[in-house]
Amino acid sequence: MSERKRVLILCTGNSARSQMAEGLLRAMANDLVDVGSAGVAPSSVRPEAIAAMRERGIDISSHRSKSVDEFTSEQFDYVITVCDNAREQCPIFPGQTNLIHWSFDDPAAADGDEVARLTVFRRVRDEIEARLRLFVAGLSNRDRTG
Repeated sequence: MSERKRVLILCTGNSARSQMAEGLLRAMANDLVDVGSAGVAPSSVRPEAIAAMRERGIDISSHRSKSVDEFTSEQFDYVITVCDNAREQCPIFPGQTNLIHWSFDDPAAADGDEVARLTVFRRVRDEIEARLRLFVAGLSNRDRTG
C-alpha cells in the first residue's frame, strides 16, 4: 500500500463543518489518510457538532479550533474547503496540492432551539459524510491502480 495521503479540511471558524469532516474522514479512512482541520477565522468547536458526531460514535470533544496559519508551511495532498469563505481565503500551500471545494450550509448559523439547531447539524453532517464516502472511494481506487 502506498503512503497515507495528507488531507487538510478548511472552513471559516473550524467550529462545525471542518471539525465534523475531520472526525468522519479519520473514522472512514484512517489507514489511507492523515487528516486535520483548520479555519481562516478559528473560534471554538460547537457543542452541537460534538453531539451530532457522538451519534455516529465519533468523539470530537477533544478537538480544538485551529488557524490555517498553523499549517501554511506544510505539504498536503488534498486541501478541501467546505465553505465559500474558506475557498476565497485559502492560502497557497507548498508542493503539489489538490484543491477541492464543497459548499455546505453553515450549521452554526441555524436559528431556533437546541433541537432545531441539532437537526441542521445532523443534516450537514450527513451531507459531508456522503461526499467523503465518494472521496474515500476515489482514494481507494487510486491506491489500487497506482
